[in-house]
Amino acid sequence: MLLLGIDLGTSSIKVSIVDAYRQKLIVSVNYPETEAEILSPEAGWAEQDPEVWWANTVRCIQKAHASNLYNPKEIKAIGIAYQMHGLVLVDRSQQVLRNAIIWCDSRAVAIGDKAFDDLGHKECLTTLLNSPGNFTASKLAWVKSNEPDIYEKIDKILLPGDFLTMKLTGELNTTSSALSEGVFWDFSTNALSDNVMSYFSFSGSFIPAINPVFSNHGRLHASIAAQLGLASDVVVTYKAGDQPNNALSLNVLKSGEVAATAGTSGVIYGVSNELVFDKQSRINTFAHVNHSSENVSTGVLLCINGTGIQNSWVKKMVGGNFGYDELNSIASTAPLGSGGLRILPFGNGAERMLNNRLVNAHIHQIDFNRHGIAEVLRATQEGIAFSFRYGLDIMRENGLNPSVIRAGNANLFLSPIFISSFVGATHTPVELYNNDGSVGAALGAGIGADIYHSSGEAFSKMQMIREIEPQQVDLYEELYQDWKSLLIKQLN
Repeated sequence: MLLLGIDLGTSSIKVSIVDAYRQKLIVSVNYPETEAEILSPEAGWAEQDPEVWWANTVRCIQKAHASNLYNPKEIKAIGIAYQMHGLVLVDRSQQVLRNAIIWCDSRAVAIGDKAFDDLGHKECLTTLLNSPGNFTASKLAWVKSNEPDIYEKIDKILLPGDFLTMKLTGELNTTSSALSEGVFWDFSTNALSDNVMSYFSFSGSFIPAINPVFSNHGRLHASIAAQLGLASDVVVTYKAGDQPNNALSLNVLKSGEVAATAGTSGVIYGVSNELVFDKQSRINTFAHVNHSSENVSTGVLLCINGTGIQNSWVKKMVGGNFGYDELNSIASTAPLGSGGLRILPFGNGAERMLNNRLVNAHIHQIDFNRHGIAEVLRATQEGIAFSFRYGLDIMRENGLNPSVIRAGNANLFLSPIFISSFVGATHTPVELYNNDGSVGAALGAGIGADIYHSSGEAFSKMQMIREIEPQQVDLYEELYQDWKSLLIKQLN
């Protein structure tokens, strides 16, 4: 029996096929080969076309089939992971009304800040566990104010994973976890927030049916099954935002466990059995994949927009056909600390951990006689690692003190410089595993389809690749404090 996992990322779609009983990855593919475009018609805006997501998903599944390593008809369930906080609008014919406003878009910051003040900080933090901020609800309010013709045509609002489910099955549904990441969810009532819906004058009909994360979200539409070469009885049995899903893929489900990712954005995600919130909403709390009214399980999320995208931007600026491995090798020729060069990697929209400030990226202390491309490459990765440390200190202020952090062996965690900088700056060991988001989504589908009796069983064969312990912590502390002083000056 096979499971199909789809990870709808910002840069690409990734699909993995997993043998359910052996919990073994058979094949994993990405599409497109180059990083997908983020559309930015105005400064601070970030959009993508959902129909391009769908077209790339179809091509990615077909690419996996082309490996000829499995029989597509043996796939029994599909799981979906997706970029969080996006807004997809569809009409009654399930036609997309505009480009998706994605997670790193900053246009609704002022709307969210005003809602935070009008609804009351205490009310928002104790019931929503967040400021409305720049999340999905505020983005919808922006459409209402600025694109009334489109707003009037809305039948349903969807998160990106809900959109993929719709395309696969024709069903319109969502989850409490998805609604919480959009800041539509009231944790005090475990229901759609009446306060948010009333404040923005949103119609309750906009919200599709609310399903558990692990459940039957719809059977594959016959025409889609034929197009994808799959059996007609395949069911979508799991969907979750990329960060709750990443935590699931690393078996981070118990209070106190912590996961991290460093893709386009960077995230530290800790699980708590309490309704945790930061008074300044610099970190955010959402319903974890196993949250319910009977079992409180929240995911406390630190997000840094400008991580992998900073690294890829530098890669483009270098030019040529360098791969990341080659760039990492060049960076390793620069000394630890990059000869005093410092980079603030905040050029991808408003940063929540910086109080929703649009700081932009900055290169400090350039010496034309001492610094070259090696120092720029190394300073980029060190700056990203230091931004993780800055955010982790905020999490520590709020009672999360991880003794170890689990991460997938992917993206920036493939770089020796980044890993050593990360553990050195945070003073926290990292455990690396081979599981990634699409594999986690596949195994999540197995849980949702009752192939596994528990989540523990789904990850019973997961093995750690290696553990990286902090080294030279005193030196990294000195470098971090220098970097932090430059950030504070920039903020002021």
